[in-house]
Amino acid sequence: MLDGCVPWPEEFAERYRAAGYWKDETLGEMLRARAREHGDRPALVAPRGSTRGSTRQTGRSTGPGAGRVTGHGQVTGPATGPRGEGTTGSDEAGWERLTYAGLDARADRVAAGLRALGIAPGDRVVVQLPNTAAFVTLIFGLFRLGALPIFALPAHRSSEITYFCEFTAATAYVIPDEDDYRHLAGEVLAKTTTLEHVLTEIPEADPADLPRPDPADVALFLLSGGTTGVPKLVPRTHREWAYSGRAVAEACGYDQDTVHLVSLPLGHNWPLTHGLLATLHAGGTLVLADGPSPDETFPLIESEGVTETGLVPGVALLWMEAAEWGEHDLSSLRRVTIGGSKLSDELAKRVEPALGCRLQQAFGMAEGLCGFHRPEDPPEVVLVSQGIPVSPADEMRVVDEDDRDVPPGEVGQLLARGPYTIRGYYRSPAHNAQTFTHDGFYRTGDLVRLLPTGHVVFEGRVKDQINRGGDKIAAEEVENHLLAHPNVRQVALVGVPDEVLGERSCACVVPRGEAPALPELAAFLRERGVAAFKIPDRLEIMTDLPLTPLGKVSKKALTAMVT
Repeated sequence: MLDGCVPWPEEFAERYRAAGYWKDETLGEMLRARAREHGDRPALVAPRGSTRGSTRQTGRSTGPGAGRVTGHGQVTGPATGPRGEGTTGSDEAGWERLTYAGLDARADRVAAGLRALGIAPGDRVVVQLPNTAAFVTLIFGLFRLGALPIFALPAHRSSEITYFCEFTAATAYVIPDEDDYRHLAGEVLAKTTTLEHVLTEIPEADPADLPRPDPADVALFLLSGGTTGVPKLVPRTHREWAYSGRAVAEACGYDQDTVHLVSLPLGHNWPLTHGLLATLHAGGTLVLADGPSPDETFPLIESEGVTETGLVPGVALLWMEAAEWGEHDLSSLRRVTIGGSKLSDELAKRVEPALGCRLQQAFGMAEGLCGFHRPEDPPEVVLVSQGIPVSPADEMRVVDEDDRDVPPGEVGQLLARGPYTIRGYYRSPAHNAQTFTHDGFYRTGDLVRLLPTGHVVFEGRVKDQINRGGDKIAAEEVENHLLAHPNVRQVALVGVPDEVLGERSCACVVPRGEAPALPELAAFLRERGVAAFKIPDRLEIMTDLPLTPLGKVSKKALTAMVT
């Protein structure tokens, strides 16, 4: 196990291996097996994107080939059918189409190209790419090589990217070939010491023999939702992360006819497992969209015969409103899965009539545990709950503040343990001591209650986190940035209910001197490299902040004041 990561106790590891949850297979080998089974079937339809052009040399690269790209990284040859039955290809509209054999071959070339560039097994690579074919081919190339991607989101800016690079000693950073990302990379380079390559093109070379990664090794880093400061890094191994995708595919009934559309940022764990991993495991087709707007997604649903997709509640509302106009044929959709934040009961009732397909609710976290409704679940359960765990080996407890199990049906904090739920964050021993129990249960921070059927109903958060349409905002991080403003004396960030996003953020500020305006604070945060979704939606100027009897800011009272 990678230094700084918490391994599973051997007792549990043996249990998961014996039950067949963990296989002696890497993520790269999983794709190889699918290519043998489904070689000529379409695996991926995705925008070409802008990850091409020359690689930007950082000035710190060393060794032969450092700072250069071997191979052009583009798909060559025409697509030979409407769903890309050829090995590789791109169509006139700018879409890349890869079969399973083509995706597998490209992963080999990317792994060889990265190795020729000087990226070695165990190296950390920050990946900040949009939903493109380059994203998929890059990460499988990294899996084959044994280098570890760190999945940044397109909205992250210099504050977050610099932290990821420094904290992990990342040697490479991959971005789109666009001016704003090049400018961002320049800011990051000025603040980091380990970064050797900023890549705007995915390198390729003739396939080469590479050492096989150990399936028990860490394969990638996801980002936690985080409740304090910047996100924690979630280490996921080949064998347990591969199992999470397989378990999702089995729970959702995916097969070779599944055509899954991912329109949310692919760097999130949910699109990666529910979309990419589950679809490829089942031999289905993964379709990527630039974004979730109906203008972008509805034509794809019609042209590609999309059967499955995942949405957050706010996007689902937009889809339902747009579907009323009936300009595109959405009849191929069998099911829409909604998660990321809780779907209100009233909105849930409108999904199936508006979109003409089955509603499935879901829950999950980068740390592991995820759940979905099953096809046989009755409508009355689907409307009010968020699903049941995907694995028979998932263990859940619902406890009070003293870790005592609450009576059935009562609200408590959800604890989770299982074959794809981590045992600790990367290089965070103090935080791990608080977040994991002595016997390995993860304290999710979610307040839930369980229905008699075992379905989970989410009721809120234990800790101070704002869930803005599925994007998790750690209040403390934004507060720390705002306190650097010369006209902010005190600040507290709270979530306020919102029908579309679930929550919006409100900054409650006690000013120093002249009170700042919201546009001024927004510009200040952007200058500090804070992601756009973390910028407060609302500002309330106050003379003081309410306190608890212990002298701490009472966010419960504050939320009541501004709601």
